[in-house]
Amino acid sequence: MIYLKTTYRTLSGTKEVIEIPKKTFTQWIIYQDNKPKFYVDFYDLEKESNSMMNSLVLCTNRTIEEALILINKKNNINLSVPKISKLGLKMKLKSEFIELDLQPIPLKWLGYSL
Repeated sequence: MIYLKTTYRTLSGTKEVIEIPKKTFTQWIIYQDNKPKFYVDFYDLEKESNSMMNSLVLCTNRTIEEALILINKKNNINLSVPKISKLGLKMKLKSEFIELDLQPIPLKWLGYSL
């Protein structure tokens, strides 16, 4: 799938972020250990991982960040959604399209018991 690799300048330095072109509020790139690793679309219910994330976030009125905190604690991993700047001050330096093969979050990490 084609993604947008954007470089920003913030108060803490430069930061590269992988973004989804024409993103909707149900699409997310999930980072593992500060590297883009997974792609989630809550409304792509053909994939069981997306269905489970839909339940964890939309059905329980949690944010994606809250759901990732629960998954991280249960599985002792480090998943996150990239944040460009904590203060919101950023300047876009450059963008380029790249192709990545981001997989859904593994089912063994997801559970309805969260």
